Amino acid sequence: MDSSASSVPVGPLERALHAARALVLADLVADEVAEPDVVSFVEDSVAQRRWWVEQWPEGVDFVAGLVAQDVQDALLERYGRWPLCPVCGSGDPHALDVEPELGADPHWVCAKAGVLVAAVGSLGSVRR
Repeated sequence: MDSSASSVPVGPLERALHAARALVLADLVADEVAEPDVVSFVEDSVAQRRWWVEQWPEGVDFVAGLVAQDVQDALLERYGRWPLCPVCGSGDPHALDVEPELGADPHWVCAKAGVLVAAVGSLGSVRR
């Protein structure tokens, strides 16, 4: 193996994509839904968002929220709502939303109660 390959600096796009992958995977693990087919939703989203940021480099800070939304949409189509709100104890189960929809520092929010629940990647702190 060529040791010079490991010294290539990682750019902001790759850092953002790796961080987004890690944050969303952490939330999936916290909810115990990180099955191989679900993880493939994350990988598909990361690949699509790589292209998206290459077209609009200013959007690099939005990648984590967008990957979270992509995975949430994919899960809804195949399995149902995710992540379920841990705040509202009664009524119909509902999913949390990602806010801002297009912005930096994304959080999971209960729109019904108007409560910020956790940063994307930190659902484990409220699921214990």
